[in-house]
Amino acid sequence: MNRFSRSRVQRRLRSLAWLEALNVPLQAAIWFGVLGLPVTAGNAAGFALFALLLLEGAGYWSAKLRQIATRDRFLPGRRAFEILRRGNVAVLAVGLLFVAGTVVVDPGIGSWPGLGFGLFAVLEHVNYFHVQLMYDTAEDLRHLRSHGLRRAHLARDLVLHEERAAHRVRGDER
Repeated sequence: MNRFSRSRVQRRLRSLAWLEALNVPLQAAIWFGVLGLPVTAGNAAGFALFALLLLEGAGYWSAKLRQIATRDRFLPGRRAFEILRRGNVAVLAVGLLFVAGTVVVDPGIGSWPGLGFGLFAVLEHVNYFHVQLMYDTAEDLRHLRSHGLRRAHLARDLVLHEERAAHRVRGDER
């Protein structure tokens, strides 16, 4: 089978979507249940930022799967992702300021993990909307070693849409 066959790509996208969505309750159970982190305002706020970005990732992989299945030129839900790309910055900034405030007021296990979750959410935002930070396949690792970081898949999809829209406006659609 070709490593880029439609069925193989669809299986990969399906697993990415499910794993991102599954990670929300799984991580909550591990951190707050098994490890017993206290559910404080700081920890809950940081975890909420983290969960939000994981769900956005699941949404993206699901949309990409739908795009491939329907052979659509544009990513389904692209306008929502364009809004999220900008809106996340404000949500993450406000959330991180809140969590940082809890660290200042009461440093310790009731606040530091929340800051960690919030910072991880920022990395997830960068990973989805700007630069790919996750390299989990041999091909990804080869690309990283030979070419360095690459633009995130979602960022490429949004830029592709913007470029096609600009060509339509100018009347030179491809």
